[in-house]
Amino acid sequence: MRNIIIFIVVCLFTLACNERPEGLDKRLKTYKYPHKTKLFKFLSQTQKLEMAYMYIKPAKEKDNGKTFLLIHGKNFSGAYYEETINLLKEQGYTIIVPDLIGFGRSSKPVNYQYSFHNFAHSLKKLLDWYKIEKTSVLGHSMGGMVATRFALLYPQYTEKLFLLNPIGLEDYRLFAPYKSVDEIYSAQLSTTPEKVKNYQLKSYYDNKWDSKYDHWLQLQTGWIKGPDWRQLAYISALTSEMIYTQPVVYEFDKLQIPTVLILGDRDRTALGKADVSAEVLKTIGQYQLLGPKIDAMIPNSKLYMLENIGHLPHIENFQMFKQVFEKEI
Repeated sequence: MRNIIIFIVVCLFTLACNERPEGLDKRLKTYKYPHKTKLFKFLSQTQKLEMAYMYIKPAKEKDNGKTFLLIHGKNFSGAYYEETINLLKEQGYTIIVPDLIGFGRSSKPVNYQYSFHNFAHSLKKLLDWYKIEKTSVLGHSMGGMVATRFALLYPQYTEKLFLLNPIGLEDYRLFAPYKSVDEIYSAQLSTTPEKVKNYQLKSYYDNKWDSKYDHWLQLQTGWIKGPDWRQLAYISALTSEMIYTQPVVYEFDKLQIPTVLILGDRDRTALGKADVSAEVLKTIGQYQLLGPKIDAMIPNSKLYMLENIGHLPHIENFQMFKQVFEKEI
C-alpha cells in the first residue's frame, strides 16, 4: 500500500510540473509537448548534437503521401504548432516538427556558429534520415527566415513555402545600431518574467491577454527561473546577432517554388526597435506595408493579410489562420 501511495504522489507531482512548469532546464524535461519527441543525433562542427523533433503520421486511411515541415520562431519551440499539427494530420500529411539546435529540447551548444544556412542543412539531414525527397515547409517568425533559406538552398526538396509572420522582411542593419554578442547577452541577463509577459502582451496580443497564451509564455519565463538561464541567454544573444547579420530580404526574388505569405496586419515586430528614435520606430516593422512589398518580389507568391491580428496568428486566432491555410495546403 505504501508503494502505491508513493507512486500516486510521484505521478501527481509529475503532472503538476507538466501543466504548470516554473523553473525549466535547458532540455525542457518537464515542459509539455503535444506529441512524443524523438532525438536525431548527428555531427555538426565537430560536436555530437541532438535535434529533438516530433514525427506525426496520419491515420493510414487518410495518408496522402505528403510531408509538412514546421519550423518554429526564436522565442518558441515546435510545441506551439499543436493545432496546426492536428489540422495537417486530419488532412493526411506526415508532419515533422523540429526544435532547432539551440532551442526547445535540442542540444544547446555555446561554442557554435549559428546560421540560417546551417539550420537548413541540419533540417535536410533530418529529412534524408526519413528518405523524404519533397516537403512543404511552414516557418513562423525567425522560422520564416530558416524556411526561406531552406527553400533557396533546396528548391528541389521544397514543394511549397509558407511564411507565417516571418521576420527578416526588411534589413534591420539599415536602421538599428549593431550590438555585439556581449552587449545582447548582458541585456538578456537583465530580462525578467514580468518584462517578457509585458513584451508579449504589447507586441503579440494588442494588450489583450488570454489564458491560452500562458503555456507559450512559460517557455521563456521558465528558462529565466531555471538553472541554465546564463547559458540559454548567451545562445539567445548568438541567435539575435545571427538574425541581424544574415538578412534574407535581398533574396526573395530568387525563390523558385510557390510561396504563401500569411501575415497579421497588426504585427510590428522589428529587431532592434528598442534602440531607434521615435521617428524611425514609426517606419519599421510595418507588416501591412511589408507584406505587399515582399509579395511583389517573389515570382510565384500569394499574400493573405489577416485583419487585426498580431505576430502569432496560429495562436491568437487559429480559426482565422485555418481559413486561409486550408485553402493553400
